[in-house]
Amino acid sequence: MEASFAGKRGLVLGVANRRSIAWAIARRLAEGGASLAFTYQGERIEKGVRELAATVDAPLVTACDVRSDEDLARVFGEVGETFGGELDLLVHSVAFAAAEDLEGRFTDTPRDRFWMALDVSAYSLVASARLAEPLMAAAGGGSILTMTYLGGKRAVPHYNVMGVAKATLNSSVQYLAWDLGSKNIRVNAVSAGPVRTLSARSIAGFPTMESIVEERSPLRRPIDADDVGAAAAYLLSDEARNVTATTLYVDSGYHAMGM
Repeated sequence: MEASFAGKRGLVLGVANRRSIAWAIARRLAEGGASLAFTYQGERIEKGVRELAATVDAPLVTACDVRSDEDLARVFGEVGETFGGELDLLVHSVAFAAAEDLEGRFTDTPRDRFWMALDVSAYSLVASARLAEPLMAAAGGGSILTMTYLGGKRAVPHYNVMGVAKATLNSSVQYLAWDLGSKNIRVNAVSAGPVRTLSARSIAGFPTMESIVEERSPLRRPIDADDVGAAAAYLLSDEARNVTATTLYVDSGYHAMGM
């Protein structure tokens, strides 16, 4: 039986197109009865995001630059107005590193692009959680979910600075969970195996990552965005009411293997 999100209000950050993991998660939430707001990054993807949002009758679609505190404050203000000052769910599926830093050597990452990757991919969760806190507290609690990857725990060739950003994100999940737990706000992460998304295309050797996981994982099969959506729906649902500060791996078991 799928989790029920009837009456729940959520904000989804990070939908780029219909192949996005964020969209797979959003679709699950909407099918369960949630009312969802969406953000988009830049005019280039606005039309596509608006079209997807319309299929789930989203009451709010708005631009968001997660590197801007002012922009984030505006977005959460709009969310508060849309949902009567309350919020139950926050999906954070935002990450970025320059394409040239996802090939070659991590050692050669320049300072400005290092901080950009950490700002977009990790600090944006902290800033979003801080703004979601009063809305979720008003709702009696809430659930925050972010997307991480094994490259934040182990060195994955070509993942480079994004791995360092995910390591920062992983730790942030735990500290946020501690800070917000007293207000019945849970913070968790899903660590997905390789999924063919828009962002995955920028990682050098992505097909190799896919084939290795399929060959060496215990289940010996690839995963897709719907697998991630199902796991995310569990963590966001009331069924996981005592699960927080946790990373759930959806990678056919690959994370457990030594070779």
